[in-house]
Formats: sequence, C-alpha cells, structure tokens
Amino acid sequence: MHKLSRRSVSAILRTGGARYHRNAASAVAPATHAAVLSHSVGESDGKVRQYSFLAAGQMDAIKSSSQLNLKHTFSLTHRYESTSTASAASAAPPVEKYEYQAEVSRLMDLIVNSLYSNKEVFLRELISNASDALDKLRFMSVTDPELLKDAVDFDIRIQTDKDNGIIKITDTGIGMTRQELVDCLGTIAQSGTAKFLKALKDSKDAGGDNNLIGQFGVGFYSAFLVADRVVVSTRSPKSDKQYVWEGEANASSYTIREETDPEKLLPRGTCLTLYLKRDDKGFAHPERIQRLVKNYSQFVSFPIYTWQEKGFTKEVWLNFLCPLNFYTSLFKFSGNCVLLSTFQVEVDEDPTEATKNEQDGKTEKKKKTKTVVEKYWDWELTNETQPLWLRNPKEVSTEEYNEFYKNTFNEYLEPLASSHFTTEGEVEFRSILYVPAVSPMGKDDLVNPKTKNIRLYVKRVFISDDFDGELFPRYLSFVKGVVDSNDLPLNVSREILQESRIVRIMRKRLVRKAFDMILGISMSENREDYEKFWDNFGKHLKLGCIEDRENHKRIAPLLRFFSSQSEAEMISLDEYVENMKPDQKDIYYIASDSVTSAKNTPFLEKILEKDLEVLFLVDPIDEVAIQNLKSYKEKNFVDISKEDLDLGDKNEEKEKEMKQEFGQTCDWIKKRLGDKVANVQISSRLSSSPCVLVSGKFGWSANMERLMKAQSVGDTSSLDFMKSRRVFEVNPEHSIIKNLDAAYKSNPNDEDALRAIDLLYDAALVSSGFTPDNPAQLGGKIYEMMGMALSGKWSGASGFHNQGAQSQPLEAEVVEPVEAGSQK
Repeated sequence: MHKLSRRSVSAILRTGGARYHRNAASAVAPATHAAVLSHSVGESDGKVRQYSFLAAGQMDAIKSSSQLNLKHTFSLTHRYESTSTASAASAAPPVEKYEYQAEVSRLMDLIVNSLYSNKEVFLRELISNASDALDKLRFMSVTDPELLKDAVDFDIRIQTDKDNGIIKITDTGIGMTRQELVDCLGTIAQSGTAKFLKALKDSKDAGGDNNLIGQFGVGFYSAFLVADRVVVSTRSPKSDKQYVWEGEANASSYTIREETDPEKLLPRGTCLTLYLKRDDKGFAHPERIQRLVKNYSQFVSFPIYTWQEKGFTKEVWLNFLCPLNFYTSLFKFSGNCVLLSTFQVEVDEDPTEATKNEQDGKTEKKKKTKTVVEKYWDWELTNETQPLWLRNPKEVSTEEYNEFYKNTFNEYLEPLASSHFTTEGEVEFRSILYVPAVSPMGKDDLVNPKTKNIRLYVKRVFISDDFDGELFPRYLSFVKGVVDSNDLPLNVSREILQESRIVRIMRKRLVRKAFDMILGISMSENREDYEKFWDNFGKHLKLGCIEDRENHKRIAPLLRFFSSQSEAEMISLDEYVENMKPDQKDIYYIASDSVTSAKNTPFLEKILEKDLEVLFLVDPIDEVAIQNLKSYKEKNFVDISKEDLDLGDKNEEKEKEMKQEFGQTCDWIKKRLGDKVANVQISSRLSSSPCVLVSGKFGWSANMERLMKAQSVGDTSSLDFMKSRRVFEVNPEHSIIKNLDAAYKSNPNDEDALRAIDLLYDAALVSSGFTPDNPAQLGGKIYEMMGMALSGKWSGASGFHNQGAQSQPLEAEVVEPVEAGSQK
C-alpha cells in the first residue's frame, strides 16, 4: 500500500484529476492496476480514508476536476468510508452468479487416466453395468411383466476380434431410450443406477433386496482406458426404436442416431463395441478376456458367456485311393456356432500293400484311418463357480468348501480349517476364511504384508486383493479367504479401500474369527494337525506377540515351545502352568540356539535339582516374543540367565556368611577383570560349575547379543553398553574357587593365579553362550594349560617301553661244526 501526503493528493487532483476518474458506468477497475492511498483527512478526523486511482493510460476522462469530491471518490471503486452516512445509505452492488465451466475433453482425460491405475478394470466396470441393467429389468418386471415379452434369457455375452482389435459386450437388460442415453452417457458422473436406487428408496418397495453395483456414474468411461472409439447400441423394452451412441476418446462431443440396419437390431438390451487402441489390442484375445472375467466377475449373478475357439479329434475311415496327406476344410453354420473342420490323413502303410492269408489264399487290404481335428467357435460359460459365501453354512459340505478353496486360490492341497460366517449390525459382510496346509513361497512372506490371500468383493464383484494390512495384520497374512460386503468405503475407481471406522471394525471381526479358527485346530483330537500348522505358521503367531498387544490373550494359548521336561515334543503355556510346582510363582525360560545347548547350560543346574520346568526358546524370534508377552495367567516370564534370579529358597544368613568369607576374593577378581564385567558376586544357581556369566537385569542375554551382532545395521554403541552389564557369578563350593580364594589370601599378585582368573572368565564366557572377543587368545591359553598338564605324562612310559623292547633276549644262532680243510 502506497501512502501519500495530503499535499500530494491535492496536487494529483488539481493537475490531473480528469485523468484519474472513470464515469459511473465503469467505476470498477481491475485490482491489479489500482493503487490504494491512505491519508488522514482533516486534523480533527482520526479515521483513515482510502483513495483509489488508476493509471492514466487506462482511465476515461471526466469533464472537470471540480466534480471530484473526497467523500464521493470511494464510490468510484466501491470502497466506502465507515463513518459516511451517505455510504451506509447507498444500496449494495448486485451479485452475479456464474456456473463452473469445464473443458470436457480435459475432464474426460482426468476421469479415465487418473481414477484407474489398472487398465484391466475396464471389463469389470462394463460387466457391472450390464449386470445392473439385468437387475433393473428383473426388478421392474415384477410390476410390469410386459417388459419380458421378448422372452430373452438374462445373460451377458462377450465376443472379440483379435485381428481387428474389437470387443463386443452384449446384455439383455433394460436398455436405454434416447433421453436416457443423453442423461446417463452424455452427463459425466451421473449414475443411472444411483438414480434408480434413490427412486427405489423413495418408493414403498424400499425394503426390497437388490444387487445393483454402480455408485459414481463414471464406470462407463473406463472403456476409454483401452478404446479410441466406443459405440453403444441399445434398445429399451419401453421403446420400439433402437439408438446408437458413439463417442471418441479426448473428444468434447458425441453423436446419437437411430439404428436402421435390420441385421443389427437387438430384441432388448445393450451392445457395447470397443475399438481398441493400438497398444491395447492384446485385450481382444479370447483367452485374456476369459481370464479377466474369471478374476473380476466370477461371481456376478448372471451367466457370462465368452466367444471361444474349441476343437476335438476323431478317427474316420479313409479310402485307399486318397493321397497320403489330405487336408480339407469345411465350414458349417449352426445358429451362433461356427464350425471349422480340418481333416488330416494319417496312413500307416502303403495302400498297395496287402496281407495274404496263408490259410485260404485270399488277399485282404488293410483299412486306412485318418485323424480329423475339428475346430469351431462357440459360446462358453465362464462364471461357473457360484458364490459359496451367500449360502447357509449349514447347507454347505466340507467337500464343497475345499473345492471352492482349490478353485479360488489355485491350491492343490486341502486347507487345515475353514470358517464361514456372516456379520450383521453396524457393518454387514459375509466371509469364508481358510488356513492353508503349507506355507507359500518357502515361508518368505513373513515380512511381506502385501499378499494376495484376501479377495475383497463388493456385491460379488471383485475389487482388490492387494492390501497392506487394512483387513488383516501382517502376522495373519497367511490366512486366505473372501470378504463380500454391499457397502464399503471405496474410492471412485473401486480399487482402494479407504481408511474408516467401518474398515477397522471389519478388521477386528476378521481377526477374531481367524483366531477362533486356529484355536479349533489346536483343540482338535488329531494333534498332528496343529503340529503341521505350527511348523508352517508358528513364526507368524510369535510375530503377533510383538506387533499386536491387543490380542495377546488370544495368541498366548496358541504358542508352543520345547522344555526341560519335554525335549522331543512341544508343549503349550497351559500345559506348563498345569505342571508348575505349588510354590512356583514364575514361568522360567532360557534362550539358546538349539535344544542341545539349552539343556546343557550351567544356568539349569540348581533348577533341575528342584525339578522345575524351563522353556527352551530356540527360535531367534522367541525371546523377543516372550519379552513382549511379559506374563501369562498372572505368571511372569523370567529369564534364568539374568541376574537376581529368585528360586524361592533364599537363605539370608548363609548368603551373609558367604559374602563375608568370599567378599574380598570377589573384589580381587573384579579388579583383575576390570570393565569386562559389571560385578562379581556369589551365585545361587550353580551346583557343579565353578562360575557362570549372567546378563544384567536390563541387559541383553547371550542369545540376544548374538542376534544383534548378526544384524547388518546393528548399533555397535548400544552393543558395547549392553556388554558392560554382564555379571560374573562364582560358586564358592567349587574347588577352583576355593583355590583362588587361598591364592588371594596368600599371594594376590601371583601370575599363575591371575592367569587362572582370565582363563576362568573365558571359559565362563563360552559356557554361558557368549562369543569370545579374541578366540585365538583363548585357544592359546587352553594349549598352554594342556601343555602344563600333559608335560612328561607319557614321555617316560614311552621311553621305558622302547628300552624294554630293545632288552628282549635274542634267539641264538646254532652253528654246526666243520672239519678242518673241508669246504662246504
């Protein structure tokens, strides 16, 4: 805002006032060419007044500058002084109303190319429109039977021409009149189905069941995803005329004409002809159309036929006068079926050869055969599988569930369990869930939340199977099934399930049903079924302990572990609790890399003497899962490799005596080990081992430290910190510790005693499950100790043995006497 003094304003008005005014008819000027002036008018007037003027080249002249009045200046640009009585009394300027304008071709391009991410959905949308047309006709025929006077079956037929890139989709539904063509196809985002539903809702038949699919009024335009030109030929049973609508992609207009060709007249319904784009002519292959129908529209209520090539072979007799290789083609026309017969002659022997019958001397010619490959085109029903979830669960057999599972998910093994249920109330949907027999992809989908195991349908039309945890959490991604609802929060393309309260409610109920299904397997009389399930999907449930705290109570009873009393067969947490001692307060566990190393760990010595059971966590994810679970049936999980282990048999007086006797020895050992350990203390968990290395209460166990080292992006700083929390526990009743105590009291600086402490620490490091920092140094210490222990043990005996072998008496040689002078 530019501020000018009163003198400057007066100069402007005095010299060029005529140049800065418009006449009353053109008082309003573009704001971009105006400058607003602020000045205090009069010494006694404290109000700030604003003046507007336009550039001199853009203003109309006024007759005289004397016509300018400061108070009336504001009326030229519709700015009024708040303190002016004349301004308040003047009438407000008229308000003009405008409608939004759109460039139709650009809008069509946005609708087609922005709403849909996958071109394949065009067929789903068009088939859904055809299904709606059939549903409307069926509903309206209840009150108006004349609509079915043509007695044409309710079906949808799709015919393709792969050479020319043409797809025809024909239905025998309600069709459209000329005005309906203009209203439904000529008006973007106006849904005929939505209007019909609104009229149905307003009528007295609002309670009637319907299966109409359309919602947004843009599904038809998905045809332009793959087509340059679309021709719609339609005939309504209410009219005796058939009309043709024709439109092109990126065009701002369309045409409607009356069909005059008798060969193209329809008894009833609509025929869509798509002339595909050059790059999308692959959609015109019959096999691809059939695959898309089975994927997206398999469960549409009405039969869908596709035009497919078929063939069969047969053997016919061939006259020997025919040539060896004979081909002929015959065309047969039978209604809508075209037969193309190809005959191929196969002759086994030369026609002149004959077989002589030696008995009667007659000559018999061999009969020749030919293989006929007969090909023809005919309609084939594509959606044969019925939506099993719409039936009453009591009426469906186990064989039908298994067959549906195999056909829908292309499986060859029967599922371990299935659950068929209907949810009503705030959210209504039907679903069938399955637990597969084996884990797919070699168990590699554990960390992949995007699976195609849940197929979402809306009114039996396939919407999507690409979910990222919207319907099932990641740890239940192995569950397969179908979910069908009549009303879900979808985006306009019906490809994305929008986040909403309804989706969250659906997720909770689906997860609950999945757990009920898995619990049924665990309670089965055949124990092998759950063992098979656990081998394939046990890690998924352990992942659920980490990610889903809300369902801990449902997950915990399904977990299975080995234990110190069951090394060959896994047990449940319920079985562990049943086997607990009366005075046992906690659930004990030890994490290791195998059952063998777990059962031989020194941490178990006192526990096994008390006949307490310990769970063996041998899977890498087990320890993290148990730490997140924290407790089960008010029993806390306790790691026996951590410090401050309480087995319920503490003797404070004895502990006090031991600390007084060995306290200084522990300090001596701690001084030698330095920062390697956080503390050295008397152990209450050892009976036969001299020492053990335990983790701090909030530190990593040996198993967790090993796993963290294996992480490619592990934090080495936290690793060093958690290492420092190790506690060195010694067994005062062991002879080695007693000798070290004596060494401390006699000569604490003895080098042999100090080396013994180092070796004792390294040995405890290995036996407790930790990894030595310098394995070569540890090996050198062991070799040195072996050399000292074995020095001269066998060398003396060996020398004595060799000496004895040499001192054995030799056999004397007998020499016969020989006479002198004789030669022998």
